[in-house]
Amino acid sequence: MSSIGIGQSPKRKEDLRFLTGKGTYVSDIKLPNMAAAVFVRSPHAHAKILSIDSSAAMAAPGMVAVYTGEEMEAAGVNGLPVGWGITGSDGEPMKEPPHPPLAVRKVRHVGDPVAIVIAETLEEARNASELVEVEYEMLEPVVSMIGALKPGAPLVHDDVPNNLCCDWSMGDAAAVDKARAEAAHIARIELVNNRLIGNPMESRAAIAEYEPSRDKYTLYTTSQFPHVVRFLMGGLVLGIPQQKLRVVAPDVGGGFGVKQFHYNEEAVVTWAAGRLARPVKWVSERSEGFVSDRQGRDHVTEAELALDENGKFLGLWVKTLANMGGYLSTFGPNIPTNLYAPLLSGVYTMPAIFCQVQVMFTNTVPVDAYRGAGRPEATFVLERLVDVAAIEMGIDKVEIRKRNMIPKEAYPYQTPVVVEYDSGDPMGCLEKAIGLADIANFEARRKEAAQRGKYRGLGLSTYVEACGLAPSRLAGQMGARGGLYESATVRVHPTGQVTILIGTHNHGQGHETTYAQIISEQLGVPFEDIDVVFGDTDRVQFGMGTYGSRSLVVGGAALSKAGDKVIMKGKKIAAHLLEAGEHDIVFEEGSFKVAGTDRAKSFSEIAGAAYVPHNYPLEVLEPGLEEQAYYDPINFTYPGGSHFCEVEIDPDTGIVELVAYTAVDDVGTIINPMIVEGQLHGGIVQGIGQALYEHGIYDEESGQLLSGSFMDYAMPRADHLPNLVISPHVTPCAHTPMGVKGCGECGTIGSPAAVINAVVDALKPLGITHVDMPASPARIWNIVKNARAATPVAAE
Repeated sequence: MSSIGIGQSPKRKEDLRFLTGKGTYVSDIKLPNMAAAVFVRSPHAHAKILSIDSSAAMAAPGMVAVYTGEEMEAAGVNGLPVGWGITGSDGEPMKEPPHPPLAVRKVRHVGDPVAIVIAETLEEARNASELVEVEYEMLEPVVSMIGALKPGAPLVHDDVPNNLCCDWSMGDAAAVDKARAEAAHIARIELVNNRLIGNPMESRAAIAEYEPSRDKYTLYTTSQFPHVVRFLMGGLVLGIPQQKLRVVAPDVGGGFGVKQFHYNEEAVVTWAAGRLARPVKWVSERSEGFVSDRQGRDHVTEAELALDENGKFLGLWVKTLANMGGYLSTFGPNIPTNLYAPLLSGVYTMPAIFCQVQVMFTNTVPVDAYRGAGRPEATFVLERLVDVAAIEMGIDKVEIRKRNMIPKEAYPYQTPVVVEYDSGDPMGCLEKAIGLADIANFEARRKEAAQRGKYRGLGLSTYVEACGLAPSRLAGQMGARGGLYESATVRVHPTGQVTILIGTHNHGQGHETTYAQIISEQLGVPFEDIDVVFGDTDRVQFGMGTYGSRSLVVGGAALSKAGDKVIMKGKKIAAHLLEAGEHDIVFEEGSFKVAGTDRAKSFSEIAGAAYVPHNYPLEVLEPGLEEQAYYDPINFTYPGGSHFCEVEIDPDTGIVELVAYTAVDDVGTIINPMIVEGQLHGGIVQGIGQALYEHGIYDEESGQLLSGSFMDYAMPRADHLPNLVISPHVTPCAHTPMGVKGCGECGTIGSPAAVINAVVDALKPLGITHVDMPASPARIWNIVKNARAATPVAAE
């Protein structure tokens, strides 16, 4: 056994149970006397609820109960809260209509839950749910964002005029207008950032139980932030005192933002379990998830980039319509505003930026954070616009980026939209990626592909993103209704082993391994002697959970601080045992030593002495060796990088084949190279999925989701991908304890623009200047057909 520290790649601690099928997921949990629940959901996008008749359902075999929104409302249950508010350009707060856990009087999207049916078995609950008779009065739905703002459009919420939640802006409009007036060239683009439907391996699930003898509730849920669910649901929705509510998120099979929010079902099953005084279990079916899980992206954008005669950027103007769906989700309003506009500067010395975002309601599933959350959208706008400018001005796409890139020596760099980048080297990332992608020989590869009848294209995307979602003070000024700190406890046992209790959550990222590496290096404790506990509000101190690539950035920093406290106390104990001054004690290689001597005590000896304090002054030192720390960062962290993508397009089928992909990313200090590479692989593939395959589509007349299954919603597969070339380029963060920046979302941010830029470059001979995502075979085939018909000579 040995310590395994920062920079090494041990096998993941958690993989033993996952690879042998021994993980514990919510759907695995079985409680005595547990009933099964099924939700009755609206088949309509927009309708009044005239009546709900559950009498036939209640007469069915095995029935326990049926509850509706009116019953929950009569019992004093509140609507789901919004965790982040925004304020419009006029100084008015956003419109925040109520979001009842079960729809009351009106449904606002297909899948809106109207009742919960509870029976002895799942089959009986399913059968009875089909007998619940809901009488609706159909209303005209509004699906299109542009249509939602038109005068006379149907109103999703009667008290929200024009369906406009908020008209928000950031930046200096006057400075951008001046830049556009003085520009030698203005590049323009209109684009769509397509709606995505998250599909983690494990579907959402919730089990709630109520123990009358203890007056205590327990909720088991597939959540990325159990403590926040406890606060939002217990404190704000159901009125359960915090000490009377335990929330447990055991193993979670993928999150990607989909499991970040407080959902209807969690509140409904908990309330129902209290009414029945017996456990109630609900597990989402995959088709149910398509119409109930929060969805992502869904922007329509116009943008203009002003440049001087040499291709230097002068100013950026952006106007975006952002879809919130039928209700505001937990963090929904924050994603297309505060997590979008501040990243529009990218890695460039952009003198002026102005961004207007109209946040609106439509009769679709609510939209919230999805891996990257606002930053992929910003990068896509900027990097597509830079390519347009390069083409129109006849400047090489690499050269125009180099002319505008922030030099390494300019850091820390203040952007014109709030954020200040503390460290970075975008030119270093770009130069390394150019070499790895063999750009010098690309034109030869393009010619060879043309001889085979294929269009070959090269796409580039440079990016920066904001991780850590902090500090709390700044977040509060931006509308956050809670802190964004993190917590950790290091519990040293009498025999020297360690248990880490961490406020973040692990849903596939390998946190049990990386956290153990941090403490193994810091305390010199064998890697095998460290366990990590998370996801249980009764065992772990309050924590804010995992999202926004914050786990190592914020949670790891809290853990490092707690480890420092353990060492400080250990020095006090060692000083007494070694009869030395505390200032003479040094901690090196897992031992407390008297500097300049051979006198020392091992870490395990100090741990034992802490719990058997026969020989140190209790009036000075308390027994035990356990320390807790909270960490609230002073700034976001800013990972970045450069991605190159090569594609080949078959004009006869419209199929886009990825033939090469190169990514150079600066994620700061790397704790575990294997895990970082895996995170980058996953993120890149999700971005490729958006660029080429995935699209949540609603019928504009009925509001029905047309891509409601894997038959209609395409996902990337392993055989769609080349071997990805991934390489780090490290500049440590200047303000986090270990220099980490975060890596979980980087791939998702850099890849969509790289792929679409490659597709457009491939179609350059046809005069194509833009392709919206996803670049599906049908879309590309039609583009090629129409272009060839319009310009047959160019097509040859």
